[in-house]
Order: sequence, then C-alpha cells, then structure tokens
Amino acid sequence: MKYIMLIMAFFCYTHIFFAQEKEYTSVEYPDDYTAEIDVVYTQVNNWKGYMDIFTNPNAKTPTPIVINIHGGGWKSGQKESQTGLETFFSNGYAVANVSYRLVDVAPAPAAIQDVRCALLYIYRNAKKLNIDTNKIVIMGGSAGGHLALMAGLLADNNSFDSNCPNSENIKVAAIIDKYGVTDLTPLAYRNSPRDWLGLNNIDAEFVKKVSPINYISQNSPPIFIAHGDADPVVPYKQSLILYKRLKVYKVKTRLLTIKKGRHGNFTQKQNILLSKSIWKFLNNLGL
Repeated sequence: MKYIMLIMAFFCYTHIFFAQEKEYTSVEYPDDYTAEIDVVYTQVNNWKGYMDIFTNPNAKTPTPIVINIHGGGWKSGQKESQTGLETFFSNGYAVANVSYRLVDVAPAPAAIQDVRCALLYIYRNAKKLNIDTNKIVIMGGSAGGHLALMAGLLADNNSFDSNCPNSENIKVAAIIDKYGVTDLTPLAYRNSPRDWLGLNNIDAEFVKKVSPINYISQNSPPIFIAHGDADPVVPYKQSLILYKRLKVYKVKTRLLTIKKGRHGNFTQKQNILLSKSIWKFLNNLGL
C-alpha cells in the first residue's frame, strides 16, 4: 500500500512539474499584455517551430512588434533565454521570441527557413495579434543576428520559403543586428559555421546564398549594427563590411562599436549605451 501511494505521489508531482514548466516564461510583461507560449508557427516532419508572443490586444491602434531571435552558433540556445525586453514593452511594442531548428536537427538553410516562417506567421496573424505590419522590427544577436539579417533582407525573395509558401508583400521596418555573421565565405571552415553549413561548407555558391551581405540593395530596410571591437567569436570586421556595403547602397544604418566589447556579455555601462543607441535609431525612423 505504501509503495502504491509513493507511485501515485510521484505521478502527481511530475504532472504538476510539467504543467508548471509548460506555463513558465522568464519574460516579464505588463499586466495589460497577453502571453501566448509555445505557439506553433511551422512544422517540418516531426519538428515543430515554437514562438512565444506577448501582445497588447486592447491597444487602440495596432502595435509595432519586435521579432527576437536567440543566438548560440546555430547549435544551441533557446527562446526562453531572451529576456530584458522591458524597453520594448514600455514603448508599446509586442514581442515574439522565436525558436528554430538547430544544427542537430537540420543544417543550413533550415534555420533561415524557420525564421522566415516566423515572420510570415506574424504577417498572416497580424489582425488577430493587433500588430501593425508596417512596424515590424526583427532583432538578433550572434547567430540570431545573422538570421535576423537574412529574414529581413530577403524581403519578397521567397527562395527560402518552401516550408511556408507565400505571396505576401514582405518588408520589415528595421533590423537590429548585434554582432552577427554577415559573410560566411571567410568563416566557412571555422567550427560553428562549418558545422551549420555541413557538407555545403565547400560549396562557394551555397555559402554566398546564406550570407546576408549578398542581399543588400537600395531597397533594404534600415539596419542598426552593434559589435564589440574585441569580439573573439565573430570578427568585428564582419560588421564593418556590412556597414560599408549598406553605405554604398545608401541604406539607413548605424554602426555602434562597443569599445573593448567582447561577444555579447557587455558591461552594464555598455548595455545602457546599446539600449539608448537602439532607441535613438528606431525613434528617428518613427518606430
């Protein structure tokens, strides 16, 4: 009898634990916002793409939104790690934290396909979510910066949209790239890029195809770039070449160089500077 009671107690505990785990979110959002956790935005075979969406359904006019993409070298990281979004909420933004296929599930270009599907999901559900599709900002750091650039710079180019066929007139209002990879060609033999590219790391055309630098045009959206000049993971030069290319095409841009900054993990002072600079850039765009 005692043994049976222990078994029952165990299953009750695990049920409570998993229920709490499902409801858990580390994002602190305003009382008048609604949180939708683990929304399925796409499915590929048995893999489901989840996003957490925080919206203000009672706002009198549709709100802007930031689609936030985690980093981790395309091989680690999770959407639940993305916190510190209070300034977006305080400026009236909705927030979507996105997961995508990591390399252990599928190599390149799977992650690009997923973030494009996430962007398309927001477009297609904008009315229900009370979102202004003219004010979509896409943001990421490290690998997330690369994916944010790809998703936004592709615009109406649907070459990565096979999992989410579309005819929408896609254009994001701005991209925030924090120390992301912009040109994979010189990095194709480094650890994380090599792993993500898989066997395609020796295919020069494929590597170019998944590099944001090759999608810049005079019609590209405004791009804010932040990068530490002592970054040991993604060379600072990656952001310099992006910035210079954007200037050639007269795209609105700002490069914030974090002096002695490493690969993220900035000091409090550096993070304050980063936040102020991002908002100055967005406010100047009317966002």
